[in-house]
Amino acid sequence: MMIHEITEKVGPHRKRKRIGRGPGSGHGKTAGRGHKGAHSRAGYASRTGDEGGQMPLFRRVPKRGFSNARFRTEYAIVNVKAIDARFEDGAEVNPEMLVKAGLLKDTRTPVKVLATGETSKKFSVTAAAISAAARDKIEKAGGRVTVAE
Repeated sequence: MMIHEITEKVGPHRKRKRIGRGPGSGHGKTAGRGHKGAHSRAGYASRTGDEGGQMPLFRRVPKRGFSNARFRTEYAIVNVKAIDARFEDGAEVNPEMLVKAGLLKDTRTPVKVLATGETSKKFSVTAAAISAAARDKIEKAGGRVTVAE
């Protein structure tokens, strides 16, 4: 019997550890927490950046300036070559069609079309944003570009 044959019979999932179920379980009494100390107490959670009594690095470092990271728009990127490969000549390309073609996971994130690749097909593209080079390539091939949202 080989190891890969064993896992087929047992199944892919391991049973979860049931702690605090008495001495017969092997995880009774202290329930795997050991004796005393912060880790044994209810409500203890080691947070990211927790350094015990020492001042955490995040609080030691001075904070200056402004970051736009919280406010920027995240786009789902689609390239011209991907559209060219998945769609026929004269196709209507919008977020719903991109999801059907498997280029996007869902329509929640706005779509931006970028210019990587070439196309000779005429597309009618609707997207939240499009690069100038991508717009140029699509329009040179005889397509239309609409910026929505």
